[in-house]
Amino acid sequence: MKEITTIKEAKLWLRTYQKKNLKIGFVPTMGALHDGHLRLIAQSRAENDITVCSVFVNPIQFNNPEDLAKYPRNLSLDARLLKSHGCNMMFCPSVEEMYPNGKQDPVDLEYGMLDKVMEGKFRPGHFKGVVTVVKKLFDIIGPSNAYFGKKDYQQLMIIKHMQASLGLPVNIIGCETVREDDGLAMSSRNLRLTIGERQVARRIFEVLCKVREKGTKTPVWELKEWAIKKIQEDSMFRVEYFEIADRETLMPVEAWGHKNQLVALTAVFLGDVRLIDNVELFS
Repeated sequence: MKEITTIKEAKLWLRTYQKKNLKIGFVPTMGALHDGHLRLIAQSRAENDITVCSVFVNPIQFNNPEDLAKYPRNLSLDARLLKSHGCNMMFCPSVEEMYPNGKQDPVDLEYGMLDKVMEGKFRPGHFKGVVTVVKKLFDIIGPSNAYFGKKDYQQLMIIKHMQASLGLPVNIIGCETVREDDGLAMSSRNLRLTIGERQVARRIFEVLCKVREKGTKTPVWELKEWAIKKIQEDSMFRVEYFEIADRETLMPVEAWGHKNQLVALTAVFLGDVRLIDNVELFS
């Protein structure tokens, strides 16, 4: 596996494959890799000629400096995992390499309500930072296909919108959420959970599954209230939001109707660790 830290070298190394019209699969990450990331790598390898993974903790998508400081980092372990799983290139630039002299070149687009609800409401500026770095990485790597986990469902919808709005020549592929044995969605932030917190973390997915089971038997507002109360029965949890929304527009719904296109999404603090998860309803 080739490990590259500069944009110039990355473009030069990839040029050979691009000239041969080979398919490049791309998995953008912020490192602290887990099995969820490695599933994306495996799918990319199956569907492309070469696979590139970026490892870059993007500072401009953090609206909380403490969250950025605490974000887990282990570049040497990430490199070993990627190499052992057949990744062809790891791109791990510095912040200065990506944003020389602090220049960010933000991508300004209109997203409707996609960037204003849920994560957009509680993490102002987050998606602007995500889109800016993803667009920059697409320009560097020139992928045929790019892979994103559905755990970050709203992020996936934002990136799909960006790709369509700018007419970028890359397919955005959403991959199913990978979970621990007890149902907790795999996330780099899980490493920050204490032993006690990790033992109860499954509650989030359990409640989401119950919401999917209850479905249209309960009014939407009542079901959301029930879900929040159920999660917070354990004082270790604090729900930031719990929504039932349209899968495409992410607009919260107030009544059951187009039941084939809804998703339940939540952000929960477990101790001081913020976790997000979702389930598609009626699929």
